[in-house]
Amino acid sequence: MTPTARPHQPRDEHLVLLAAGLAELAVSTAGSVAGKVWGLLRRSDGADLARDAEQDLTARGRLLLDRLATAPPAHLEVLAQHVLAQDVPARRPAPGGDA
Repeated sequence: MTPTARPHQPRDEHLVLLAAGLAELAVSTAGSVAGKVWGLLRRSDGADLARDAEQDLTARGRLLLDRLATAPPAHLEVLAQHVLAQDVPARRPAPGGDA
């Protein structure tokens, strides 16, 4: 494989070539995506496809909001409930003892 950049290539020229390559990639990708979108629009079940996509996006949004809306329980509260559930007597210092 031969390198595309010459060893003593000026930095400005290298940046221009890099930007041109990125632009070409963007254009070819956009053309590919446009072809796929055009193919989807020509389908006879386009309305059904759009309705299914809307329902899928709505369900995803609902799941995200449900996940973000519920706050996790407080850590110390969970520990306290765990101790109460075990019915462990509280440790108290002995009367007159060093604590």
